[in-house]
Amino acid sequence: MALSKSKKNEKVKQLASELETSTSAIIGTFTGLTAAKDFELRKTIRAAGGRYHVVKNKLAAKSAQGTKVEKALQGLKGVSSVAYTSGDPVALAKALSNWVKDNAEFTFKLGIVDGKVINVQEIQSLATLPGKEELFSKLLYLINAPATRLATVINATGRNLAVVVNQAVEQNKLQGSSAEAGKSEAEAPVVKAEAKPEPTPEPAADKAAATETAAHEEESQAGEQPSGAAQPENSTASQGGAAADEAPAEGK
Repeated sequence: MALSKSKKNEKVKQLASELETSTSAIIGTFTGLTAAKDFELRKTIRAAGGRYHVVKNKLAAKSAQGTKVEKALQGLKGVSSVAYTSGDPVALAKALSNWVKDNAEFTFKLGIVDGKVINVQEIQSLATLPGKEELFSKLLYLINAPATRLATVINATGRNLAVVVNQAVEQNKLQGSSAEAGKSEAEAPVVKAEAKPEPTPEPAADKAAATETAAHEEESQAGEQPSGAAQPENSTASQGGAAADEAPAEGK
C-alpha cells in the first residue's frame, strides 16, 4: 500500500527529529525476519540506548539531511533498517553484533560514528572495544591512582606518628622529660657578677711620706729621739756624760 504524500512528510519529520541528535548509526538489512524476532531486536537495541526503524531509502536520505548520520543514509538500496544512538556507539555495536550471531536473518550494510562512515568489518571491530563507561572507569582509576597512593602514604605517616606519641605519653616519657627540664631550670643558681672596684694607685711621694711618719712614731714610742730631730745647742756628749758622773756633795 503506497503512502500518501502527507504520510511520507510526517514520517520524514519524525525520523529527522530523532536523527538530529544522533551521533552514531548502524544500517542493516534482513530477509524473512519474523515479528517475534523483530520485537526481540528492537528490545536489544533499546537496552543499548538506541532506537530502531525500518525505513524507505529515499525517505531515510531526506530525513537525515543536515544531521551527523547523513552520509550513511544516502544512496541506500534494497531493504534497509537503521539503529541509531546519541550515546555510546560501542554499546550499540556490541548489542547488534551479539544478536546477529544467533540470528542470521539480519546482516550489516554499513555504519557511521561521529561523521565517519565505517564498513562491516569496522563495525565488528568497534564491537570488540571497551565501552565508554569502561573507558571512563579505567581513566579515572589511572588519574586517581597516584593521588590515592599519596594520600595512603600521608595517612600512614600521621598514624605512625600518633602511635609513637601515644606510647611515649603512656610511658610518661614526655612528662618526665618536661619535669626534669623544668626542675633543672628552677634549681640552677642565679649568679650575679658583682664588679669589684679596682684599687686606686697611690702617688709615690705620698707613699714615701707615710713610710717616714710611721718610722718616727716607732722611735718616739721607744723613748728615742727621732733620727731626724735637731740636736740642742752647746751640748756635747762629754758634757752630758760628766754631769751624769758627778756625785752629790757630802754632808748634804
